[in-house]
Amino acid sequence: MSISHESSDKPVHVFPCLTAVSSEEWRESGPFIRRFSAKSRIFHRDDAAAYGMFLLSGTARITVIGENGSESVINLLTAGEICSLLVLSGLSGREYPGELTAETEVEVLFVRKSSFMRWVQEYESIRATVFGGLLDGMLRMVERTQQRQTLPLDNRLAGALLRMTAGEAPTVRITHQELAEEVGSVREVVTRALARFQRKGWIETSRGTVRILQRKLLEEEFGDLVTEESGASC
Repeated sequence: MSISHESSDKPVHVFPCLTAVSSEEWRESGPFIRRFSAKSRIFHRDDAAAYGMFLLSGTARITVIGENGSESVINLLTAGEICSLLVLSGLSGREYPGELTAETEVEVLFVRKSSFMRWVQEYESIRATVFGGLLDGMLRMVERTQQRQTLPLDNRLAGALLRMTAGEAPTVRITHQELAEEVGSVREVVTRALARFQRKGWIETSRGTVRILQRKLLEEEFGDLVTEESGASC
């Protein structure tokens, strides 16, 4: 479910690069803001032909579907970032190859694709935001891969739960199987780890949801690695 409204003001507090865009260009771009709940599809392949997008709040993931139907996460976006895959596909004239899904509740700014691509080509500050986000996303994915190989499961699980929630939004809708795929484990092992967390009073689980009860205790128990994994949502 999503809620939309027009945006007459440029969100320069999140995207300072938009100060390069004139008021006339902004109006012509037809900007509107839409809110999405966690796990909602934000951006489909068909949307890429019509819109450019800017993530104003929350976190989202870019995924691609393989030939066998499996879904793979290729990048993560945080507030203040632009989907670089959208730009690269637009510049190359190729179809957008992925989908963008809300990991937490998010707020997204949409503008006309023609305006979006022109801004990327004309304004250096917007290009820097796009490709800086691409680099940051690649580094995050490398770090997550390394953590899957080296960090204990409890650390990976705590980091994932903290990243998917926030102090004011402590509940995430996710199954044990989805959490297992997220942290590179299997459902049975994740279920046992969640039970340990619940016995300690850190979380509360119910069918299809996990609620953080003691966020600071969870962070303190697993140290700086969890804080880094959870990012701005701490």
